[in-house]
Amino acid sequence: MPGAAVVGTGFGCRVHVPALRNAGFTVHALVGRDGARTKRRAERLGVANACSSLTDALALEGVDAVTIATPPDTHATLAIEACAAGRHVVCEKPFALDASEAEAMLAAAEAAGVTHLVGHEFRWAPDRALVARAIADGAIGEPRTFSLVSYVPLVADPAAPVPEWWFDGSRGGGWLGASGSHVIDQVRTWMGEIASVSAALPTVSARTGSAEDSFVVHLTTRSGARGVLQQTAASWSPGVIGLTVVAGTDGTIEVTTDGVFCSDRSGRRELAVPADLALPAPPSLSEDPRERYTHLELGPYIRLAEALRAGVEGRSVDSPVPLPTFVDGVAEMRVMDAIRRSAAADGAVTTVSG
Repeated sequence: MPGAAVVGTGFGCRVHVPALRNAGFTVHALVGRDGARTKRRAERLGVANACSSLTDALALEGVDAVTIATPPDTHATLAIEACAAGRHVVCEKPFALDASEAEAMLAAAEAAGVTHLVGHEFRWAPDRALVARAIADGAIGEPRTFSLVSYVPLVADPAAPVPEWWFDGSRGGGWLGASGSHVIDQVRTWMGEIASVSAALPTVSARTGSAEDSFVVHLTTRSGARGVLQQTAASWSPGVIGLTVVAGTDGTIEVTTDGVFCSDRSGRRELAVPADLALPAPPSLSEDPRERYTHLELGPYIRLAEALRAGVEGRSVDSPVPLPTFVDGVAEMRVMDAIRRSAAADGAVTTVSG
């Protein structure tokens, strides 16, 4: 069995460790800054080694791959160290602090010739993968406009516990990186590269901090489609309220809690999820607030971990979705950089570099 080290004791413990094990890895080490906490969590998960640095974990026998689930301001240093040591890497999103860091990470991975993946596991989420396939197959003709809107009850109360870096802009915190990075990847996989943006990064909650809890982005793709990405993590609603719709020349596709639907001249029909897009059965819902999204995250992350294992073993990956690599991480950061420049310029239309 290939071996892995997981860097990060939050999301790394909750999702990376079980996903890697489901994909056939032995998790040899857990790496964290707080030695006592890392040791407790390693023991709870049955991980043999609790390490205080990635360097220590890389010295262990059998570590073929490294997964990184730490604050964004640490990603570049850790990923470059892992690549320089010849290890295959999965790095969480937001990928880096900016496009310059992201480009250095990609260069390191390419120079080392290792498998490099970004934590955009939701490419394998059946609804997203189904929409991507339907658009590519011409189900709605040429996409012209779209809306991806979510109101999320996560941090409306300033007293809600969150990791210390979440609202520290200097460390890569903010809802744009936490959730917007996934939505940017969603648009890119559905409709291609993003050409320009006009954006605002408001704070809706009463919390103080240097990073936003919401974003509103109007964007234009290189193909000419125009749409809106809007989210807040500071909704007081009891559940997530959302709207996901793409309208094209020949039809409209929508994602609801009941499924994916396509409407055209012949009416409205639900799109069935084909067998190749099915995921492993999710874990049971938990009352632990730290586990509120695990049932949505783990299945797709197993697929990402399976892609990592194929890379470790030198096998080609038969994936129904494009693998999210460090190339995508660079593209993601270029869009996020443009959004931040636009927001700083009161929503001025800003071209995405590259």
